Amino acid sequence: MALEKFLAFDQDASLRLRVAEREGPLRRIALIIGHTGDSWYWGLLLLAVIGFGAPEYKIWATSSLVSVVVGAIVVLVIKFTIRRARPAGEMGQIYRKTDPHSFPSGHAVRSLMLGVIALLIAPPWLALLLIIWAPLVGIARVAIGVHYLSDVLAGWILGITFGLLAGWVTGLIG
Repeated sequence: MALEKFLAFDQDASLRLRVAEREGPLRRIALIIGHTGDSWYWGLLLLAVIGFGAPEYKIWATSSLVSVVVGAIVVLVIKFTIRRARPAGEMGQIYRKTDPHSFPSGHAVRSLMLGVIALLIAPPWLALLLIIWAPLVGIARVAIGVHYLSDVLAGWILGITFGLLAGWVTGLIG
């Protein structure tokens, strides 16, 4: 029964944050921010930095790209094991068709993981930018109605864990 109460609370809290059905600037902002965490954007950006970026950014980009790929695999395994349906709605049809499961939020994992790796490796301005951006992506995913709040919270926990693991694997933290 405790799980049922938690899920009811989660659904209610998520609905309060939702702007998907409301026209206006909040909806547009949520859509834009929510999409900035898309994996293919980050894959292309990180590949470009690895290929053409300054040396001080290449280590961050390489660690981040490997972490994005490994993180995506782990998230998909969790999603297809738990199989929690996304919240009902019309927004985010591409996500609903290609990935019908919501738990955990891959966008939340990816964004916070990139921020943590940046804190360990990247120049301070980039780390600060990503650490501010990461929570906005997670909240935007709830606001556009493709995730529950608990999907995002679990994603943030995984993102921190994967970011610290990447730091440990690369020898940045002992």
